[in-house]
Amino acid sequence: MTGQLPYDEGDYVLVGEYALGLLSPVAAAAFEARLVSEPDLRALYATWADDLVGLTDDIAPVVPPAKVQRRIEAELFGLATIRRAFAGWRGMGWLVGGAVAAAFTLLLVMDAELLAPDGPRAPAYTAEIMAEDGSMLILASYDAADGALLVRRERGTPPPGRVLELWLIAGDAAPVSLGVLPQTNDVRFDIVEGLRPQLDGGILAISDEPLGGSTTGAPTGAVLATGAITSL
Repeated sequence: MTGQLPYDEGDYVLVGEYALGLLSPVAAAAFEARLVSEPDLRALYATWADDLVGLTDDIAPVVPPAKVQRRIEAELFGLATIRRAFAGWRGMGWLVGGAVAAAFTLLLVMDAELLAPDGPRAPAYTAEIMAEDGSMLILASYDAADGALLVRRERGTPPPGRVLELWLIAGDAAPVSLGVLPQTNDVRFDIVEGLRPQLDGGILAISDEPLGGSTTGAPTGAVLATGAITSL
């Protein structure tokens, strides 16, 4: 590292862990709170960031396929990718207020029914749709043979007088509603043929909507959880 700043070794390590994205959400939030009031700490972080960026100077840029880029952005930037996808169709106003927090994950999660020893086949795509604080977890697996998206709600409920609605985001297309989650934990959504190709590399999102679901054809409530669709 370059430069000398009035911080001990522990702070140097902490700044490095933050710059590399290694801190937990709680630790990162505490560090960011310090950044607001400690200009020397901000300077130390800037030094770390400049040094890390310099490591890539000799690497030739490569443009990944669109599907791969969406997955990379989902894993790295979390809700920002979802916000861009939705904002292009309704603006940012609907994102304000409520529990607007989500994180992407690329963990492969199989539906128990499809993975049972006597199950007929494995799913073609899976997704883990989870809120950043872990308060909501919804597992999804897609059976390409009959176009069925099997959704299992492990935890999480809508606010009183509201429902959870499932959306598919594919590239720059408008979010498409796949339906409202019922009170039961398990539900099957039959995906129309025109949407099936869009599952590959897409994103699933859960929004908070009025009873009966969105009446506009677009999300109107807060994003509660999101998950990248992963092919097997």
